[in-house]
Amino acid sequence: MRLRLASTLLLAATAALGSQAAVAAPVKNIVLVHGAFVGGSGWRPVYDILTHDGYKVTLVQEPLTSFTDDVAATKRILDRQNGPAILVGHSYGGAIITEAGNDPHVAGLVYIAAHALDTGETEAINGKKFPNAAHPFVKTPDGFLYINPANFPADFAADLPLKQAQFEAQAQMLTSASVFTANIPDPAWKMKPSWYMVAKSDKIINPDLERMYAKRAHSHTVEIAGASHSVYESHPKEVAQLIDQAAAGAGAGAGAGAGAGK
Repeated sequence: MRLRLASTLLLAATAALGSQAAVAAPVKNIVLVHGAFVGGSGWRPVYDILTHDGYKVTLVQEPLTSFTDDVAATKRILDRQNGPAILVGHSYGGAIITEAGNDPHVAGLVYIAAHALDTGETEAINGKKFPNAAHPFVKTPDGFLYINPANFPADFAADLPLKQAQFEAQAQMLTSASVFTANIPDPAWKMKPSWYMVAKSDKIINPDLERMYAKRAHSHTVEIAGASHSVYESHPKEVAQLIDQAAAGAGAGAGAGAGAGK
C-alpha cells in the first residue's frame, strides 16, 4: 500500500512539474504590426534578430484604409498562428493591437512608441492633450494623410541615416485620416500583460503621452534615450530584447491581467 501511495505521489509530482514547465515555456510566435505612413519592411532588423533567436515571426501588412480593415488584416495573421503569440505594434499599430489583442491567440502585447488607447479616447484627442513636436500632416482631397517628404527625416526618423529616411519619405503609405479617430470599446491591455518602449526623442508621439499609456496599462517599461519615432529601426536590438522579455513573461503567466507592473 505504501509503495503504491509513493508511486502515485511521484507520478502526481512529475505531472505537476511537467505542467509548470509547459506554462513557463516562452511564447514562440511573434506578430509585428506597423504604424501609419510606413510598411512592414521597417521591421526587418527586428525580424532578423528574432528569427535568429528561434522565434517564428510574421508581419502584418495592413492597408491603412480604415481601422476596421487594419484590425481585420491583423486578425487574419493571428488566425494563422499555431499557438499563443506576442502581438507587437508601433505607433498607430498600437491602436490596432489594442483592439486585435483581444484575440485568443494573443498572450501579451508590446507597444513600441505606440498608442494604447482607452475607451472613449482617440489618437486625435490624445494628441491635443499631449501635443507633438512634428509638422502638421498633409491631407489629400480624398481624406488620406501623409508627412511632407521634406519634413519626414527630422520628424519621423531623425536617428536613421539621412538617405534611408529620405527613401522612406518617398515610399510612404498614405493613411486614411479616419484611423486617427477610431474608438476602441474593449482595450486588450486591460486584460493582458503588456510591455512598452518609450522613444525619448519622439516628435510624432509626445514621449509624455507614451509614458502615460505605459503607466496606465501597468506595462513593463523601458525608455530609449535619443530615439526617434523610428526606434524600431534605429534600436532593433533593444526592441527585440523587449519582445523577448514579453515572450518569456507571457509564457510564464507573468502579470496576467491588468495588474502587470514594471
